[in-house]
Amino acid sequence: MPEETVSDGQGSRLRAASMWGLAAAVYVFTVVMMGTTLPTPLYPLYEERFGFGTAFTTQLFAIYALGVIGALVVFGRLSDGLGRRPVLSLGVVFSIASAVLFLIGSHIGLLLAGRVLSGLAAGIFTSTATVTVLENAPAGRERLAGSLATAANMGGLGLGILSSGLLARFAPAPLLTPFLVNAIMLVIAGVALILVRDRTRGGASTVRLQLPGIPASAKRMFLAASPGAITGFAVCGLYSAIAPSFIGQTLHVRSTAVTGVVVFLLFGASATAQVLLRGLSDRRLIIGGTVTMIVSMGALVCALMAGSLPVLIVSAALAGAGQGLVFMTGMRAITAVTAPERRTEATTSYFILAYVFMSVPAIGAGFLAAEVGLANATMIFAVAVAAVCVAGLAGARRFAGL
Repeated sequence: MPEETVSDGQGSRLRAASMWGLAAAVYVFTVVMMGTTLPTPLYPLYEERFGFGTAFTTQLFAIYALGVIGALVVFGRLSDGLGRRPVLSLGVVFSIASAVLFLIGSHIGLLLAGRVLSGLAAGIFTSTATVTVLENAPAGRERLAGSLATAANMGGLGLGILSSGLLARFAPAPLLTPFLVNAIMLVIAGVALILVRDRTRGGASTVRLQLPGIPASAKRMFLAASPGAITGFAVCGLYSAIAPSFIGQTLHVRSTAVTGVVVFLLFGASATAQVLLRGLSDRRLIIGGTVTMIVSMGALVCALMAGSLPVLIVSAALAGAGQGLVFMTGMRAITAVTAPERRTEATTSYFILAYVFMSVPAIGAGFLAAEVGLANATMIFAVAVAAVCVAGLAGARRFAGL
């Protein structure tokens, strides 16, 4: 039976979108994002093995964020000229290479190189996989595809942390098994790309760097959305880079499974809140998400002062829900006021801002911990995040409707 094709309106024939292609695109997106967060619950084990402290752990996390930013600039528009599948394949290769370096894991330099490669993979998928999922939506399933893209991105980050924590706790070779399982899943993902509908928009002459920029029409909205990007990803950075250490050192819980569950709740709550509440007005979402993050930082301080794991779990879930709402709303508000041909430029700037503030505060908290202790450094960070959130509420009036 011949393959069904459709026209792209420019004289070329494209494979028709199908549920198989959509499922394959979501699977590949999820598995690659899982690989980027696998090391998080394992940081205490690496600290014991190599003898480094919290400050170096945050540097491991920061170098990942730098890889993401680099990929957003270098590969952000590559798929417009070369096609989606070749660029996604490159991201899968980077992710497999990262898993292999962590499997070897005999030297700190291998860990650093592995984090750079996983950052490059995440940056490629951040800029390309979302649009690929949307392009693989059959007619009438566009809203479903949008929700699945969100779930694959944030949910994949959470599933990586959860699976790594559980495998490290209950399977043999805790520093090997999570990466071996992920590598196998990535090989399957590479094969699954065959099912993904591709769309080549130009040719080699269209390939160029995606430099960040803010179109004039989006500047006011970008300014209003920036506090949400800053605080939302700063919170993600805190829980990803520092949570394993303060769960062990401050709460005296050594289980990688517990660490995995706590940080998974952050990303899982983010994806869930975005999917369930996406129909509310932007202003409601910004206000609700910002207030939720403020409350979560208060809960985090209480958890550290009381040494309470249940309160820490609540703070993680609230922080994730708030982060998801403010970031999703900021992104869609910016794209709504930006011309289609400038949207990649604007969204790249938004993601770069987010990832800078995902890494810099985490590094600062890591070095501050050496001076005042991990619990005190985390509480100072939480207060700073809450203060920026309060400032961000002043811009809520620029978002649409109540």
